[in-house]
Amino acid sequence: QVQLVESGGGLVQAGGSLRLSCAASGSIFRLNRMGWYRQAPGKQRELVATITSGGSTNYADSVKGRFTVSRDNAKNTVYLQLNSLKPEDAAVYYCNVEALILGSTWRGYWGQGTQVTVSS
Repeated sequence: QVQLVESGGGLVQAGGSLRLSCAASGSIFRLNRMGWYRQAPGKQRELVATITSGGSTNYADSVKGRFTVSRDNAKNTVYLQLNSLKPEDAAVYYCNVEALILGSTWRGYWGQGTQVTVSS
């Protein structure tokens, strides 16, 4: 079983910054890819950024140059630094991890989501 706890969301003005955290816990043998997705009202959930166990990153075009994804393997935690926020960045941000549990296979797990609101 894997539990993901997200934190760091909130209300900021356009141009401001936030730092999101997602900590994984449970009977984890290994964590592979970790990342962030977001979903705005009436829209599909979309990929924001991912990071592999080796540190390779991938970003959506809309956030390149503004957001930074990182991870602390010792803490089983992935972060997302959101800079130069725009109103269109407002959404619920979800953490997602690929985890291997002892006696099982690789599976994807989702966090509960954290709200990011950007005022103009």
